[in-house]
Amino acid sequence: MIQLSNTINFAKDIDSKDALHTYRHQFYFPLLHGKQALYFTGNSLGLQPKTTQDAVLTELEDWATYGVEGHFHARNPWYSYHELLNESAAHIVGAEPAEVVMMNQLTVNLHLLMVSFYRPTPQRYKIICEAKAFPSDQYALESQVRINGYEPHDTIIEVSARGGEYCISHDDIYAAIDKHKDELALVIIGGVNYYTGQVFDMKTITQKAHEAGAYVGFDLAHAAGNIELKLHEWNVDFACWCTYKYLNSGPGSVAGAFVHKNHHHKNLPRLAGWWGHDKVTRFKMEKGFNPIPTAEGWQLSNAPIFSMAAHKASLAIFEEVGMEKLVAKSKLLKAYTEFVIADVNLQLGAQKGTLEIITPLNDQPGDYFGSGCQVSIVAHGYGKKLFEDLIANSVIADWREPNVIRIAPVPLYNSFEDIYRFGEVLLSIMK
Repeated sequence: MIQLSNTINFAKDIDSKDALHTYRHQFYFPLLHGKQALYFTGNSLGLQPKTTQDAVLTELEDWATYGVEGHFHARNPWYSYHELLNESAAHIVGAEPAEVVMMNQLTVNLHLLMVSFYRPTPQRYKIICEAKAFPSDQYALESQVRINGYEPHDTIIEVSARGGEYCISHDDIYAAIDKHKDELALVIIGGVNYYTGQVFDMKTITQKAHEAGAYVGFDLAHAAGNIELKLHEWNVDFACWCTYKYLNSGPGSVAGAFVHKNHHHKNLPRLAGWWGHDKVTRFKMEKGFNPIPTAEGWQLSNAPIFSMAAHKASLAIFEEVGMEKLVAKSKLLKAYTEFVIADVNLQLGAQKGTLEIITPLNDQPGDYFGSGCQVSIVAHGYGKKLFEDLIANSVIADWREPNVIRIAPVPLYNSFEDIYRFGEVLLSIMK
């Protein structure tokens, strides 16, 4: 057990012993107010790997050189480009390569997958989700419900945090599943809640949902590249995620989708497109959709090469490091963040406002499954002014209404010294 200390010497010493410390030099850090920013918003947009520009330039050069023939003669042929990403992406989400495909954007993928896995009947039509899910998920659920002829207020069951709490009890999720088991069609939850940073026990939620006869899916926008995932082993039916947060693939970059292999050969309804059609007969241009018997069968259009090139560059770093090492460092970074914030509160004393971490702590007992990189903070007595002062001091954090500052110390490029400096800035502002 490491004895933590809120000192610059401790932070530099632990950085010097960190096997992943040099990876921060593989990323570009933004400048803010004339100096390199302390960047803690990898949960919103990850930093750019220095290899990304060359990866995209390669495809631009091949477009210039080959034109349309680049689909077959580019250095990374565009016709099958998405296949270059499947194995690495599968490692990140704990899947078999055939269960993963990179395509579209996150909410597009969520809609496409719900067409297959939300099949309401008069007996089974209800959906369970977490209250205060990311708005895009809420809108997707509402629209899918209405398209199927139901009303959201009667169909969508939101499990909320208990009074006075921020995080959702797993017991309450399981109780909701059991209560509605005879009319439940789908359970869909964000693997990591965007607001609190709470990680949900996806394994047990999946088990409970299946016992109730429902499908289960997860929005992994804040989970992929952040926490350990075992989608195949947990028997999750479907999942989707973006790649511009922890996966550092650029704003609006290509998203991912997972469909468990148990469903690949089922005649599930879906929205069809030619890139999901059998590869052998695709260019015969015939009527009659014959889906590829993998997750690729949910594709619609050919690959967005430039965003996939950026994603490929980032995936290479994840392959080199591995999620196990990233998660181990992340836990220590988060523990140090919690320690530094607690020390700032201690130094401020009772006469000042306080910083309350609403994300489950590393050693928090009870009904919470833990968290990943994110730390969500309520600054009692300070509000948004504290966030604005952080920006003025070259700290890039994230504000979420009504009163939460989110930071995410990311193990690939954040250091323990970053955390110490963050504490220094906090203390100077709040004094």
